[in-house]
Amino acid sequence: MKNAILTIITWHLFSSTLSCGAEELTKEQKTIAITILGEARGEREAGMYAVGCVIEKRSAERKLTLGQVCRQPWQFESWNKGNEKYIDLMERILKANTKEAKYAKLLARGMTAGNLDQTYTGYANHYCTLDTHNKWTKKGTLVKVIGNHKFFILLP
Repeated sequence: MKNAILTIITWHLFSSTLSCGAEELTKEQKTIAITILGEARGEREAGMYAVGCVIEKRSAERKLTLGQVCRQPWQFESWNKGNEKYIDLMERILKANTKEAKYAKLLARGMTAGNLDQTYTGYANHYCTLDTHNKWTKKGTLVKVIGNHKFFILLP
């Protein structure tokens, strides 16, 4: 728990050096923010940060941009085919600038400017809810539980 708190505090200190004004997000940052909101807006900052870590980890492993990782088919619910209304809802939340939206924007800006602390999620590249038990979870190595999500390392 101490590491989680320290990571979030460190992130806040780092993020204070970023521009956090009302300027528009880039397309890449908007995609990241929508993904983070769609996946973890109910998990507070700790869960949102953890999703950001997984996005970054997959980006490095797959040699894709952060936005490309977010939009890969069947990786993140927000971007699944047929979820256009869900994306619209996340965009409305971003525009409403809720507490969660502000943090998602902050993370998205920070992720495009630098790296998150991968030790926070144990270098996980996948996650699911605590009540998910399917084939891929049995193939992975459970490395962390954060909020209502389990974090895994899956080898290619």
